Amino acid sequence: MNMADNFKTWDSISPRTLQPGIEARLVHTEQMSVAMVELAKGAILPEHFHVHEQVSTILEGRVEFTVAGETRLCQPGDIVVLPSNVPHGVVALEPSRVLDVFSPVRSDYK
Repeated sequence: MNMADNFKTWDSISPRTLQPGIEARLVHTEQMSVAMVELAKGAILPEHFHVHEQVSTILEGRVEFTVAGETRLCQPGDIVVLPSNVPHGVVALEPSRVLDVFSPVRSDYK
């Protein structure tokens, strides 16, 4: 790995559209993926699940996060821990920014 690759800014990473109104900037290591996700007001990430463990930290805005059928309002500072294969989804109540960490690597996001 080139040492210059050790330092990045989120703005230097091209966004990837995950769903209408949802864009992510992604960084991958050998063991994990990290995504800075921006959600437009009203954006919906439909219920889904994956083998990856996920930890989501709400940085800005307000989202409704549903995990295994339980829905909660999440605001800046809230953390959502998602074990492998647990159904979850998100609705953005206002423009929001969420930091997601996945393990193992999300090869489908490369």
